[in-house]
Amino acid sequence: MNNAPVGVFDSGIGGLTVVREIRRILPHENIVYLGDTARLPYGTKSVDVIIQYSLENMAFLLSRGAKYIVIACYSSTSVALEIVQQRCPVPVIGVIRPGVKRALKVSGSGKIGVIGTSLTIYSGAYEKVFHELSAGSEVIGRPCPLLVSLVEEGWLDHPATRLIVESYLKPLQEDGIDTLLLGCTHFPLLMEVFKKIMGTIQFVDASHEVSKELSRELERLDILSDASTGDLVIYLTDLSMNFKEIGERFLGEPMTNVSRVSLKKAGEGNKKA
Repeated sequence: MNNAPVGVFDSGIGGLTVVREIRRILPHENIVYLGDTARLPYGTKSVDVIIQYSLENMAFLLSRGAKYIVIACYSSTSVALEIVQQRCPVPVIGVIRPGVKRALKVSGSGKIGVIGTSLTIYSGAYEKVFHELSAGSEVIGRPCPLLVSLVEEGWLDHPATRLIVESYLKPLQEDGIDTLLLGCTHFPLLMEVFKKIMGTIQFVDASHEVSKELSRELERLDILSDASTGDLVIYLTDLSMNFKEIGERFLGEPMTNVSRVSLKKAGEGNKKA
């Protein structure tokens, strides 16, 4: 059980930023990653469909022997986390709560900005967790949908990106937040731009925080891997023309073990990239 993989899923390959942090904090852990690239984005789908997709992703990772599952998708975490946790025989963690806990810890005023995709912000999932953990906190959500495409285009420090980020963040700056929580797997790649615009406030990268929470959980459950080096296997439901270039931007290392998989035939017909 200890050397069984940690399973991670996202609607696309942005969740590889979470994998990147897990590999940095837990280098001995084996990881199986599933990116449902054939059906992205989840954020435009109905709640029922996101739940269905999330359960299918869970089933696939269980079929690959996952000992613990990380939902690296903010849309799935927002609307499907509790259902997946109820139906999954192994522990499941999402990306929202760990980031909220850290934001509350580092904020001096309790006035916290959250940026993410439209569905993540408008779902109210962040407000729910913030108020559950700290009723006195003031949370200001700001959807930033254009940033996902800019990151995937590789425009990490492009003048157009700086203008768009400034447009999104200026209202939060005017509201006087002292902490900014990045509520999207793509956003850590824009950290330097955020810092230039927002100055000396606190920044919370949820990808980093969920990885630290996972480390504590594996230790608590006594299922830390004792392998010398952890392996990473990546499954995608579609291989787009530039998936490798974008994926390596998120992962921070070469993607060397990638297969295309059909979730309806999870155990058969896989094709090597």
